[in-house]
Amino acid sequence: MEKVVSGIRPTGHLHLGNYYGAVKSFVKMQDMYDCMFFIADWHSLTTHPKPDDIQNSARAILAEYLACGLDPVKAPVYIQSDVKETLELYLFLNMNIYLGELERVTTFKEKARKQPDNVNAGLLTYPTLMAADILQHRAQKVPVGKDQEQNMEMARKCARRFNHIYGVEFFPEPQNFYFASEAVKVPGLDGSGKMGKSEGNCIYLLDEDKVISKKVMKAVTDLGPQTPNSVRPEVIENLFTFLRLCSDEETYQYFDEKWNDCTLRYGDLKKQIAADIIKAIAPIRERIKEYSSNPDLLDKIAREGAERARESARKTLEEVRRIIGFRVK
Repeated sequence: MEKVVSGIRPTGHLHLGNYYGAVKSFVKMQDMYDCMFFIADWHSLTTHPKPDDIQNSARAILAEYLACGLDPVKAPVYIQSDVKETLELYLFLNMNIYLGELERVTTFKEKARKQPDNVNAGLLTYPTLMAADILQHRAQKVPVGKDQEQNMEMARKCARRFNHIYGVEFFPEPQNFYFASEAVKVPGLDGSGKMGKSEGNCIYLLDEDKVISKKVMKAVTDLGPQTPNSVRPEVIENLFTFLRLCSDEETYQYFDEKWNDCTLRYGDLKKQIAADIIKAIAPIRERIKEYSSNPDLLDKIAREGAERARESARKTLEEVRRIIGFRVK
């Protein structure tokens, strides 16, 4: 069975875009592949978060992913900083990568532009830490978005270079794994493209019913259909995307017919969307609250996940030390 590794960024709460865009696919993947998921708390240090925020964010993200259906029995879920072997491989990989290669990474240049007073070495070597996260498990596939494609190429370069320098075929070159038709681009409520935290156009999985209704009722619309069977503009097609995600086929067809015969009332459409989103989110929200109220359980799951991850990484590092020429502990 192919091994898949995926990092989870500890940056705020999950929203509908995360859920339909990636998390539901993760839940399917754990039955199809040998998966490992980790919360990338070391990566967050590039922005200097407060100590309390690191621990609280890791627990919050873990609770939300478990509530969405990740099963730690099927696929270990661990916190990056609990697997110390990662740092040793990170060191070895940094010895084989060049400054110019790291400086040319687009995400580094963008982050350096956004935080000119905090261009730290961790920001520069982010790709090699990501490579260590992946290669320590000798993963074949990694779920990625467009923003991580160049970092994945760096991970493949790290694998190739190690193999070339030491004359071995030890590390597989990890391939980008795309969800293809399974992943969905969830629109924002402001009509400005994709739902995202920084855009402020999200419905969070923790949002209460009244908050969801209020957000949906403020969604951007237009004057309404003017000609029968006309093409829907993007802002309205966005609303119908929510119907596809959260409503049944009969409901979708009802409002589609209303659009086509020019009798659609946006108030009715938004109320239906809000009701169906609430129905979809409510059980997840309650599970999040249950997990969040039991930090001992979350710590136990993270600890057991780390034990399984360390065992995998330990085997890799023993062989890496032997290949390089260091004493195997």
